[in-house]
Amino acid sequence: MRFAIVTETYPPEVNGVALTVQGLESGLRQRGHAVSLVRPRQATDAGAADDTLLVRSASLPRYPGLRFGLPATRRLLAQWKQSPPDAIYVATEGPLGWSAVRAARRLGIPVATGFHTRFDEYMRDYGARFLEHTALRWMRRFHNDADATLVPTRELADFLQSQGFRHVVRLARAVDAQHFSPARRDDRLRAQWGLQPDDLAVIYVGRIAAEKNLDLSIRAFDAIRQQHPAAKFVWVGDGPIRARLAQEHPDFIFCGVQRGDALARHFASGDLFLFSSHSETFGNVTLEAMASGVPTVAFNYGAAREHLIDGVHGAAVDSDDDFVSAALRLAGDAPARRAMGDAASDAMRALHPDQVSADFDALLTDLALTRRSRHASVAAA
Repeated sequence: MRFAIVTETYPPEVNGVALTVQGLESGLRQRGHAVSLVRPRQATDAGAADDTLLVRSASLPRYPGLRFGLPATRRLLAQWKQSPPDAIYVATEGPLGWSAVRAARRLGIPVATGFHTRFDEYMRDYGARFLEHTALRWMRRFHNDADATLVPTRELADFLQSQGFRHVVRLARAVDAQHFSPARRDDRLRAQWGLQPDDLAVIYVGRIAAEKNLDLSIRAFDAIRQQHPAAKFVWVGDGPIRARLAQEHPDFIFCGVQRGDALARHFASGDLFLFSSHSETFGNVTLEAMASGVPTVAFNYGAAREHLIDGVHGAAVDSDDDFVSAALRLAGDAPARRAMGDAASDAMRALHPDQVSADFDALLTDLALTRRSRHASVAAA
């Protein structure tokens, strides 16, 4: 089969969407399919591979280094007329994504979209709550033009269906438990953070931005530090509010963006992962922390609801006060943290990225074969 993937973000950009899309692309290639990629041109691009179409882009406000694709309907029509894919996956709802869905519809190519970001909830996080319903209508219109909308959890599927989204399909997520592993724990790295062997490293990994509700994590850490003065708060990632947080909290340790083995070492060298976001569609970092053997405190939705058992792998909470209480409780109980970390790591070994690739393959292949069957029926008539 020939498949095309369209995305506004792609490595070396570091975020959950970019890495998820790269994993889906790699999985299709490993299963023998030809895959073409459409994405915005990045500053590091000297040229494009034969299977990659780079489109014009613009800077994403508030996110230095990230870009979004500009409308490219004509280029996509020309590209896909000349070399039509059997099915198309559009990962993002930006201008490029809209162009891709429009072009696919004109050419009669089946298209699936990915629901990766709760833009409706972002409106609240950025002080524009009055636009929440508008954002949801905008996303519904985009996704309902597709043959399938892929979501990572049953909870999100139920919500979108209740809001009038059609053809919603769950595509589960997984984590590479060989890469993210307790074996990656690095005592030298912990020493660089200023920790003694028994000191507590509270860790956050992700985008350092307003929509991540980081003030709550800071509130929880302040409570922890009152009882454990030697504790350190380690931040891995970057984002628009990093500079402000570093100025306001000079005792915090900011490690910047980490990739590959370095990211795995940072995860596994933590003792407690605080993930206070309210607006994730999933939250890949929850699985990565669990696979790394780090007990996690997160809100009971997304990845936490699907995979984190409260009291076994960490804490899945329903309120801000519960978040702080759970963080404080686990910070003071090293044996419980070790037991939860072991249980979380064991649970993540049962997840298989190859199965996600197989499911994604099956979904796109079914869309393509359904289209062929319909065309054959029309021709026979």
